[in-house]
Amino acid sequence: MSNVPGIELNSGHTIPQLGFGVFQIDPSETAEKVGKALEIGYRHIDTAQMYGNEAEVGEGIRQSGVGRDELFVTTKCNNSNHGRLDSQKALDESLEKLGLDYVDLYLIHWPLPGKDLYVDTWKGFEEALKDGKVRSIGVSNFQTHHLDRLAEETDTVPAVNQIELHPHMQQMALRSYDERHGIATEAWSPIGQGKGVIDEPVIEGIAKKHDKSGAQVTLRWHVQLGNIVFPKSVTESRIQENFDIFDFELSDEEMGSIAELEKAERLGPDPDKFDR
Repeated sequence: MSNVPGIELNSGHTIPQLGFGVFQIDPSETAEKVGKALEIGYRHIDTAQMYGNEAEVGEGIRQSGVGRDELFVTTKCNNSNHGRLDSQKALDESLEKLGLDYVDLYLIHWPLPGKDLYVDTWKGFEEALKDGKVRSIGVSNFQTHHLDRLAEETDTVPAVNQIELHPHMQQMALRSYDERHGIATEAWSPIGQGKGVIDEPVIEGIAKKHDKSGAQVTLRWHVQLGNIVFPKSVTESRIQENFDIFDFELSDEEMGSIAELEKAERLGPDPDKFDR
C-alpha cells in the first residue's frame, strides 16, 4: 500500500499529496512510465488534454492492474475548449481516451483572460460535476482576482488551484488566499525544471545532511508546506527517488532557509498575459 498522505478536498474527496506528472513525456513512453510509477506506489496521475498522452495514461493504468478505486486521475481542459458546452465535450473526449467513466479532478488549464470565457467554462464544469463525470473540479494558473470572479458569479469553490510553485517562485500570497478559501494548492514545476533550484547551495547542504538529493529535499519542503506535488521523470531511478520523501523531515530552520530562496521568478507564462 502507498505511504503517501492524503489531503481532503473541499469536495469531500481525498487526493494523494504526491503524484506522478506526465507533462512532456512522449506518448510512446507514457504507458510504460505510468506503469512503473504505479508499481512503485504512486496512486495519483496528473495529465492534461494539452499533453497529448491521455490515451497512453489510460493504457498504463489498465496494464497495471491497479483498481480504479485506488487511483486519483487528474486531467485539464485544453485552452481551445473554453466555454460551457465545449469544455463538457472535451471532458467526454478525455474520458474516452483515458478509458474511464469519470476523472477524479478536472481543471481549467489556464484562465485566458483575453478570451474571457473562464466563468462560462466553470459553469460547464459545475454541470459535469452534477452529472458524475468528475469527482472534483478545480483550476490551474488562476490568480486571486480570477478566483474572486468565480466566487462572485458561480456556486462552486474550486477544490484545487494548480500553480507554478518552487523555491524561486513561492507564491506566498496566492497560497494564503487558497488556504483561507478552502482551496488546495498544487505545485507544477515543483523542483524548478532543473533550472537552478536543486543546485542552490542551501538545498545542496540540507540534502547532504539528510543523505538525500536536492530534488528530494525540495519535494519534502513542498509536502511540509501542505502543497500537492506531482514531479515528472522518465528515469526509473528518479521516479523511485521522488517517491522516497516520507522517511525524513526538514527542521524549522531548514524550512526557513529554503524560504529565503524566493526570487519571484517565473519559468512559465504570466497567467494575466497568457492567452494561447
